[in-house]
Amino acid sequence: MVKSIPDRSLYITDCVLLNEGFQPLSGFCVTAVNNSGAIVLHSKVPIKELGGSNIAIPQESSPDQTLLRILLTLKYEVGPVNFVDSQNAEDSHDGLLLAGNQALRRRRGVRGFPHRYDLAEEWREWTGLPFVFFRWMVRTGMERPEAAILEDALYVGQEDWLDNLYRMSGPRDDLLMLPKDVLEHVQSLRFYMGVPEQKAIDLFNRHLESLEPNGKQ
Repeated sequence: MVKSIPDRSLYITDCVLLNEGFQPLSGFCVTAVNNSGAIVLHSKVPIKELGGSNIAIPQESSPDQTLLRILLTLKYEVGPVNFVDSQNAEDSHDGLLLAGNQALRRRRGVRGFPHRYDLAEEWREWTGLPFVFFRWMVRTGMERPEAAILEDALYVGQEDWLDNLYRMSGPRDDLLMLPKDVLEHVQSLRFYMGVPEQKAIDLFNRHLESLEPNGKQ
């Protein structure tokens, strides 16, 4: 997944980084350092018993599918699973993968799916490293002065956003979250790259390359 901001050559990518034509923009990223609830697998059976099962996944969540595939194959040594369209009836599937706002809204659980797994936390427990959801990138040919302007804008915008978030007095009704819930979620994230984050990206890519064929079950 790559999201761009028009006319700025600025991109935010999932943790499978683009190796050609792009370079990181300073140390900006979105990383889970503990249970963030941002990518959650809800399952009818324990995760170790999911081999051969059907797992519903939103169409836009292919990066989350990649993380789940790595965890199932390499951490739990589960046999291949089938990823299916989540538009079908949920109760017809063995597992349900939710991400972003969908995951946060249903963070307390999903009826009929008694087993809940925060995938970023599963990654952290397995590797001892945080999970990097996204990283900001720019085109390789971008002039340094232009990149510096973007870095400054991102830094100021991010600091303002966090400051306003901590000052927020109202709930997020759309996510069924009280202010304290929002605060706990934000505190589970980190927004700047460090050595652990870079190690996590490198390890993720090595694991992805080890999946056959071409990173697919």
